[in-house]
Amino acid sequence: MINKVEISGVNTSKLPLLSNDEKQVLFERIKNGDADARQEFINGNLRLVLSVIKRFNNRGENIDDLFQVGCVGLIKALDNFNSELGVKFSTYAVPMIIGEIRRYLRDNNSIRVSRSIRDIAYKALAVKERLTADNSKEPTVMEIAKELGLPKEDVVLALDAILDPISLYEPVYHDDGDAIFVMDQVKDEKNIDDKWLENIYIKEAMGRLSHREKHIINLRFFEGKTQMEVAGEIGISQAQVSRLEKNALSHIKKHM
Repeated sequence: MINKVEISGVNTSKLPLLSNDEKQVLFERIKNGDADARQEFINGNLRLVLSVIKRFNNRGENIDDLFQVGCVGLIKALDNFNSELGVKFSTYAVPMIIGEIRRYLRDNNSIRVSRSIRDIAYKALAVKERLTADNSKEPTVMEIAKELGLPKEDVVLALDAILDPISLYEPVYHDDGDAIFVMDQVKDEKNIDDKWLENIYIKEAMGRLSHREKHIINLRFFEGKTQMEVAGEIGISQAQVSRLEKNALSHIKKHM
């Protein structure tokens, strides 16, 4: 469905593409109340909406509905954009379009969130936008809670309740360059340098053990078996397993 030519009555194969200079000229005309310039600017940026709704193609939503909602986000971006700040319109507009679509998906989610919690979340988002605009920085949860007169825990719960799960491969930034994905910003707590080095040391130390000691360590610490289970598997007593295990661990510590 994402590849169909006509979406919501718009022939996407014939959408215009505006240059930065053309956008700047249109901005000046829009400031002076030129309705035709406003419509021309919106039409010239519908490709942004198309690029965004591709990210939501696996949701099973009607593509025409998503396109229309995305256009609402585009219009909001135009109404709030300040061309004098030196930020490209696409950089500002894409998050606005994504936010509008996510808001639509939240409201139409099969997982129902109570109205009271949803109301708190939307009020919190509105306060966040206002405080960000007033102070030129994002407010803390505590500041939002204070503004709403609510406990911090209630605000956190409400905001978490309306969050949508996102793919690790979802782009979080893309502006005339390579995309940066969510997974690029997730810290790997396991495969850090210290862990890799530690694994190398363990592997080398394990190589110095006898075949039986190595087998016991594998069964005990890599397969999670008890000493009784190990004893039954290799046909010796638990006491012998315990002794061999301690001896093997002592050798590993020594060589590490």
